[in-house]
Amino acid sequence: MTAKKKKNATFIGSLPKNLFSGFVVSLIALPLGLGLALASEAPPISGIIAAVVGGIVVSLLGGSNVTITGPGNGLVIVLLGAITTLGGGDLYEGYLYTLAAIVFSGVLMLILGFLKMGRLADFFPASAIEGMLAAIGLGILAKQFHIMIGHNNEHGSIIHLLLQIPEGIISLYENYHIEELIAAIIGLVALVIMANYSKIRNKYLHLIPAPMWILILSVSLSYIFVSLNLPYPLKEEFLVNIPDDVLSNLAFPNFSKALELDFIMTVFSITLIASIESLLSIKAVDKLDPERRRSNVNKDLKALGLATSLSGLVGGLNVVTVIARSSVNVNNSATNRSANFFHALFLVIFVLLFQDQLRRIPLAALAAILVYTGYKLATPKNFSKIAQIGKEQILIFTATLLTTLFTNLITGIAMGILVTFIIHVVLNKSLSLFFNHLVKPNILMFKEKDGRNYYISVKYFASFLNFYRLKNKLDIIPENENVILDFSLCSFVDHTVMEGLENYVDTFSKKEGSIEIIGLDMHGADTKHPFAIHKLMPLTKLGPIEKYFTKRQVLLESMAKEYKWSYIPKRSNETKFLQKFIFFRTRKVPFFYNSFYDETKTFHLFDIEFSEGEFIAREVVKTTVLHIKLKESIPVFTLDKEGLLDFIYGMAGFRDIELDNHPDFNKRFYLSGANEQAIQDLFSDDLILFLESNPYYHIETNGDSILIMKKERLLSAKEIKAMLYFGKQLNQLLNHSNKIAPAYNS
Repeated sequence: MTAKKKKNATFIGSLPKNLFSGFVVSLIALPLGLGLALASEAPPISGIIAAVVGGIVVSLLGGSNVTITGPGNGLVIVLLGAITTLGGGDLYEGYLYTLAAIVFSGVLMLILGFLKMGRLADFFPASAIEGMLAAIGLGILAKQFHIMIGHNNEHGSIIHLLLQIPEGIISLYENYHIEELIAAIIGLVALVIMANYSKIRNKYLHLIPAPMWILILSVSLSYIFVSLNLPYPLKEEFLVNIPDDVLSNLAFPNFSKALELDFIMTVFSITLIASIESLLSIKAVDKLDPERRRSNVNKDLKALGLATSLSGLVGGLNVVTVIARSSVNVNNSATNRSANFFHALFLVIFVLLFQDQLRRIPLAALAAILVYTGYKLATPKNFSKIAQIGKEQILIFTATLLTTLFTNLITGIAMGILVTFIIHVVLNKSLSLFFNHLVKPNILMFKEKDGRNYYISVKYFASFLNFYRLKNKLDIIPENENVILDFSLCSFVDHTVMEGLENYVDTFSKKEGSIEIIGLDMHGADTKHPFAIHKLMPLTKLGPIEKYFTKRQVLLESMAKEYKWSYIPKRSNETKFLQKFIFFRTRKVPFFYNSFYDETKTFHLFDIEFSEGEFIAREVVKTTVLHIKLKESIPVFTLDKEGLLDFIYGMAGFRDIELDNHPDFNKRFYLSGANEQAIQDLFSDDLILFLESNPYYHIETNGDSILIMKKERLLSAKEIKAMLYFGKQLNQLLNHSNKIAPAYNS
């Protein structure tokens, strides 16, 4: 069977479970589509149109696998503002103008996709996005809470509506009408269902999502009144309004305000929020995908843009990738884009066959669903979560939140970016760090010669401003490979980068690869949170190194306990012993740190830092070294890979020593030392076989001790274990060879 036939067979075989998953998702999409449209002051059907158009277009043309598309929470505030302002008080006219803005927004998203701007989300600080989402949540909650308690005519700013909530609750008791009271009861019962649904353990009840249960129960209530021959106490103004003939009552956009500033700002606001919400959702859903596939975000942007424009042309809202519905899709074993198509198909069936039932849905019930959604976005838990990362993140979060509440989303996210940048400059006490290096290449990546690891070194700084560069490198590495990510030459790593890297670490580990972060051991952090900002500390302020261990340091401490050795992270200036080795005669080592040693200090592993060159050619090198004290003196020698340091050793007066009967060894290694005969005697067959069978190390002796180095970079925890094993074996072999070798004159 060809690959194409196999793929087709797999697709057909998976159709039943994708059909089922699409049906389940449609049960959530129906009430949310109606609710989000109503929250935006748009006709209820516009939310369903967006879900249908998005489901069909993106399933056919998109670049993701298990995502679900439709109207999104993030755009409610933007659309509400557009509909209420563009129409000058006429909501329907405002809706038609907003449809035109949606069409233009779709075109812009399409362009962004063609320009490969899928990395757009990486330019926004993580805490600023959290602040924006919290503001959106409060905006949804502010408006929908009043509708939930039967007050459908409350208008005003988000702050005004939030402040009016206590007054609205009090008026239920003082100046209530029976319709409002019944609507409020329905709304509060629906809210209780939403809040407590997860606590119900009955698996059969969970076959139907909570929002759909609310619709079923609220519609059933109207039929109970019909069966009792009693008039339904809720008038039409408290119920969902669906046209008799949906297809003949489609709305079409009005483009007459296309050149006005408010219209243009609306287009940009819709595009910005829709793009961010979609890109973040796609990234999150990729993590949930059981097959660990990576979406083509640029292809998805193009499909979402086309779907948005088509939706706007026939009266629908924006189309975005929706995380909540997508996660339900994954949890119901969906495997490909057909689930998105089926979810759209079932929505069409619902609208065409159950119009009468849809008209019986109380607005209060839909509002309760949205109130709970808004609360989840703006829950106080999110604030405390941000606070745990660092105090500066609270400032970014709060600045974005308050600015968005009092102005608009674009101004809010712009304020978040500005505050983040100012904080970074203040923390580093350097404006030049960011401006001087912003356009410079700061990422070095290569596959190391032993073929085991991809090595990535980051210089200067890593923040939301240049995170895309690091992502570009990581994206081209197969996820089953091992990656060493080195920040030892980086002065500053921000929260957005640390959080983003965690996603990569998780993805690689699930595909049997790994990403190990090194080089942060000398960076300070304000909190113990793994996503906290890391800033390179001056040598005089290395105290926090013991208080806030990096993951690497935690592993070293754990290894010390496992070996029953000692681990001291602090720096030490006692580096004179290194000058006894040829490698360090011309290199000044001011200190070493992360000491890892046994009781007798026979084995001592540590990290060091030294510089090579002067002035503009000066390079700082950080590496990991193993120092072994010998029981007895041995000949002084240096062993390295052939060709690596030939020149240096030649300048020192040494030549390559040839060993009899070992031509392969002679080709691969550069062996040098003053006492040639003694060195030849020391190198037994067992020792030579050991060296040939293991990875290359720089090995040097001064007669009394051994120095072992792997690379001119810090080693990962895995590499440290390998070096220790190598060192122990080498020590044993050298001691053994020395005992049987003829005596030599040192």
